[in-house]
Amino acid sequence: MPETTEPRTVVLFEGASDRLAVETAARRLGLSVDELELVDLDGITNLRGRLRMLREAGRRVVGLYDAAEGGYVSSVLRDLGAISHDGSPEDAGFFGCERDLEDEVIAAAGAELVIQTLDARGELARFRVFQGQPAQRERTVEEQLHRFAGTAAGRKARFAADVIAAIPVERMPRPIVALLRAALRGR
Repeated sequence: MPETTEPRTVVLFEGASDRLAVETAARRLGLSVDELELVDLDGITNLRGRLRMLREAGRRVVGLYDAAEGGYVSSVLRDLGAISHDGSPEDAGFFGCERDLEDEVIAAAGAELVIQTLDARGELARFRVFQGQPAQRERTVEEQLHRFAGTAAGRKARFAADVIAAIPVERMPRPIVALLRAALRGR
């Protein structure tokens, strides 16, 4: 009789940038994600269908989402019986970022470390020009960094992962650490 194995945990992300950041954090924390199935949803609106399918298949599912999507995530988890009416998404292994992952990473790293990361990527001069734009002059440096992360094709995909690669491990963003703990629990 063939040996059966426990289904692997599936980790759901809104998109590729979140997945890359969590993979980078796992490496930095000395954790292996080889036993996990990391899935980009290509948008949070795909959560309901994907989660339903995975739960019906008996898979264990956890995820990461942005604060703006918290109501939707809670609604889906309640509708599918993953949490009670007054339950929290964290009860089902879904962790929300305060605003979004980029904001969490900027807050955890601090503006200076993020700027050093941009410098290492050869983007500091572009950031300085960006800061001088009229719409940016009144914003804090953290708000400027957040906006800059999404201004060019491909930048957002690597932004959080690049900063996490440089951040001290004791300052890793809480939602990422909590997600990894939940995903790797009971492997």
